[in-house]
Amino acid sequence: MNPLLKLILTRLIALVPMLLALSMASFALVHVIPGDPALVMLGGESSKEAVEELRAQLGLDKPLPLRYWEWLTQVARGDLGQSLYNKTRISEELLWRMPTTLALVALALTLSVAIGIPAGLLSAALRNSWLDHAARLLTLVSLSLPSFWLGLMLIILFSLKLDLLPIVGYQPITTDFWGGIRFLILPSAALSAHLTALLTRFTRSSMLEVLGQDYVRTARAKGLRSRVVLMRHALKNALIPIVTVIGIHLGILLGGSAVIETVFVLPGVGQLVVRSLYNRDLPVIQGLILYVAVIYVLVNLLVDILYTHLDPRLRPS
Repeated sequence: MNPLLKLILTRLIALVPMLLALSMASFALVHVIPGDPALVMLGGESSKEAVEELRAQLGLDKPLPLRYWEWLTQVARGDLGQSLYNKTRISEELLWRMPTTLALVALALTLSVAIGIPAGLLSAALRNSWLDHAARLLTLVSLSLPSFWLGLMLIILFSLKLDLLPIVGYQPITTDFWGGIRFLILPSAALSAHLTALLTRFTRSSMLEVLGQDYVRTARAKGLRSRVVLMRHALKNALIPIVTVIGIHLGILLGGSAVIETVFVLPGVGQLVVRSLYNRDLPVIQGLILYVAVIYVLVNLLVDILYTHLDPRLRPS
């Protein structure tokens, strides 16, 4: 069997118990949140009898293991259940909102990689120069700024002061690609700031470690140009920790999109998370946690496969 195919099959088999454990954790986590969904839906002035009747209608009076089993069998059929708040199918709402969140995260990730890796590369190549000191200062500032505050400052500067970009709202990129991108520039910039700073730091430190290796000094002794040494010999060997950071923080980008989508009023999954938490919509919260967990696990599978491409020593024999 092909070693790469063997690796993928092994990882996919290992995903089954992992996803089962994630489903149990997400179900248990949701049910320890204080508050009664039936009481939230009816209001604080409702009678105890009305609350108990609604709890029975929603199935909240059943034992927790039975509720978990019923929910798990639904999920196995691709049905995440029904929202308690507006009675819509959760799967349908996720499919409707997912393109917005994925477009936001994809653009934020693209900005982070396009800015962070070259900045870290230049910072390492020009160590202790003014450019290196400026990059380190900017990364420190970026890591210190909360994304929601940065989003508000970007709105004030580029939308209110300069009138260059829309303040809030969204236009699907499937109907008008560039029009949709204009609505995503500011939120993706705010969302990507933290990861951009991390990639700059990790790229710099990883490159500095690689540039001190014997094979890099040998390549330079042979008379190869600095650009060839950096891009062809050093960068590829420095990419493993960088890919690890990207894989780990993709899940953080998905989680952070909830705040950014609320600030910029984007109709994505993150805004649905905030609304569901406010309304104590347990089925939606469970489905969203599982959705993020599955994406996170699949991204880690992709990272494992990329490792074997970047470093042949990690390939199974």
